[in-house]
Amino acid sequence: MDLEEFLDKVFGLSLRSEQLGYGHMAARAALMYILLIIIVRSAKKRFLSNATAFDFILTVMIGAIAARAMTGGAPFFPAMLGVVVMVAIHWMISWAARGSLAISHLIKGYDTLLIKDGQVLKKPLANAHMSRDDLDEDLREKGVSKPSEVKEARLERSGRLSVLKTINEV
Repeated sequence: MDLEEFLDKVFGLSLRSEQLGYGHMAARAALMYILLIIIVRSAKKRFLSNATAFDFILTVMIGAIAARAMTGGAPFFPAMLGVVVMVAIHWMISWAARGSLAISHLIKGYDTLLIKDGQVLKKPLANAHMSRDDLDEDLREKGVSKPSEVKEARLERSGRLSVLKTINEV
């Protein structure tokens, strides 16, 4: 038995999805897990935190392609190559964005100043599609009870609110 026959026997590579047995699925799952660990570990660390929409898109695409490959909806090894190519493209674009503010803003977006010196900036808040209730909720999660306690609050590219509290001098 040559390597190609062995791989076909273990992973059911020549079978349609409805022909895959328990053993094929178990073998595909184990190999998929190992391959995804290798691929993800070689990618930039922040994409798993879905730091930006750019990172979230990659995560969803990897999941979709990996699922199709595992269940036989797409050829296993070509699909895994597709995942590798997507991660490589993501890495290259991230590298380019690191050195160019214009590329960074185009791909990853930009932060939005929502509070400055205790004053809520209504137009940026509306442009961010946030209600005052949304802002108040995010502030409470940061331990802030009212905007007057905030020196600066920004809606970051990740969609999270970052808050710099006002320093009260004694």
